[in-house]
Amino acid sequence: MSEYTVQLAVIFFSMILVDNYVLVQFLGICPFLGVSKKLDSAVGMSLAVTFVMVLATAATWPIQTFLLTPVDAAGQLKWDLGYLQTIVFILIIAVLVQLLESILKKFIPALYRALGVYLPLITTNCTILGVTVLNIDNGYDFLESIICAAGAGIGYLVAMVLFSGVRRRVEAAMPPKCFRDLPITLVAAAMVSLSFMGFGGIVENIFGV
Repeated sequence: MSEYTVQLAVIFFSMILVDNYVLVQFLGICPFLGVSKKLDSAVGMSLAVTFVMVLATAATWPIQTFLLTPVDAAGQLKWDLGYLQTIVFILIIAVLVQLLESILKKFIPALYRALGVYLPLITTNCTILGVTVLNIDNGYDFLESIICAAGAGIGYLVAMVLFSGVRRRVEAAMPPKCFRDLPITLVAAAMVSLSFMGFGGIVENIFGV
């Protein structure tokens, strides 16, 4: 196994377990809490976020590299439009979300209705913007960025599915009245987040990095 392949594997599994964007970096909490009540909605939202995340990364990386902050053969900046990064990235994500919304509305109307207001809110989901920006900040090449986005999307799916199960068990346990709904949900989310801290360093140990 080549060193580059190992690096890709480390990035991928780190995004799922060690650096999970929801449970470790605490991005995208709003849809995480809002859509995780039902398993089918949680899975649908996660797949939609993963789809947008990968496509947004595939679109934003070359725009950042070749249009906003291009470098010459000597590694010197030709021009610096990096201050436009956030605006450009959000516009790209918004276009992709509108495309996804149209596709779901036409071909999967049940999922479209189940996601409700949270579907257009993918545009402002800081998880997607965070992935696209951090890929640039970490100096990943195009393939590494795509792998990172895919791993982050799967990590989002894992977090949503796990928390959906936890929420069903918590609600069935009939907590005290003062803890019902949002308070017990936040406590449960914190406990799930703590459980992911146990994965720290495990990926590097497995792949010998």
